[in-house]
Amino acid sequence: MTAGLRRGSRLTMAGWVTTLGLSAALPAAAETGPRNSIAQVDAALPAESGFSMDMRLGDVIEHPDFQGFGEHLLPRPNRLSDAEVSLDRIGELLPYHSNLRPEELVHALDRLAGDLRAGEQVFYSIYTPDEIAADPAKAATGIFLLRGEPGASFAITAPGGGFSYVGTVHEGLPYATAISAAGLNAFVVRYRVGLGQQAATEDMARAISFIFEHADELGVSPSNYSVWGSSAGARMAALIGTHGPLAFGGDDLPKPSAVIMAYTSHADIGQSEPPTFVIVGERDGIAPPSNMERRVALLRGMDTPVEFRIVPGVGHGFGTGLGTAAEGWINDAVTFWQAHASQAQTEN
Repeated sequence: MTAGLRRGSRLTMAGWVTTLGLSAALPAAAETGPRNSIAQVDAALPAESGFSMDMRLGDVIEHPDFQGFGEHLLPRPNRLSDAEVSLDRIGELLPYHSNLRPEELVHALDRLAGDLRAGEQVFYSIYTPDEIAADPAKAATGIFLLRGEPGASFAITAPGGGFSYVGTVHEGLPYATAISAAGLNAFVVRYRVGLGQQAATEDMARAISFIFEHADELGVSPSNYSVWGSSAGARMAALIGTHGPLAFGGDDLPKPSAVIMAYTSHADIGQSEPPTFVIVGERDGIAPPSNMERRVALLRGMDTPVEFRIVPGVGHGFGTGLGTAAEGWINDAVTFWQAHASQAQTEN
């Protein structure tokens, strides 16, 4: 897997090229100038990376642009049979999800590959080789990064999957694409599966600690970060919001400035909570709106700023909501986060 930045280390552009197997002939702006916008990247590079909806997932993870980390796109680690599924049938691998839109995934993959060809690193290991040797399950972890403006705040999102798989292709990269389009930096955490909530949340806490430690190298601001999650991932995000990264083995860091939760029955609550954006489908049979309403009432009872939405006509796991009444909620959640981040800066 890609080595990425490690604790106490720095990774130069030359290191990125070596790690990712890219040609050393990078565009001059990527080497010496400011980070390219996606429009500039598209003008300087081939228009497409060759991804299409009828492409096998195996062809995606073996794509030359994704050498060294492509396997982390799989919902389940080392599940080679999943590689035979085409992108337009990706929903077969995500039983807890709905409203699968392969065109969103193709767009996100094109963005990922475009960033790579512009000289950007898009995947980082969060554990050291020694830690992985001691616990091989940690090899199946890491963070994807889609960049916004240099020095902007960051969001980190945990896709769902019932702690049995990670829906990076549905609730990870599509979210990150939308968040980064708003000029903010967006990380997606790939966490351990099959070990339950605790191990997964420990991976998210470690990822946040990694980002804080390497903020300068990553080009992000650690101030007023937000945590996002959907379904099982929303439990992880909420736990970080309530208890902070330290409670799950991370560093002693500030709590997030906002928690964005999609369709979960998570009930844990602390003495104080960050501003919280909550969304759920009216027809959700896994995490019914009534379950979320109870926690929202508790948050409001302690004067926590909350935005709560019940979306008509959709069920569990609708992702970005493209083509449904939920469409656009990612941008609304970004607006909520930024409004409360600005308020926090003013108060401080």
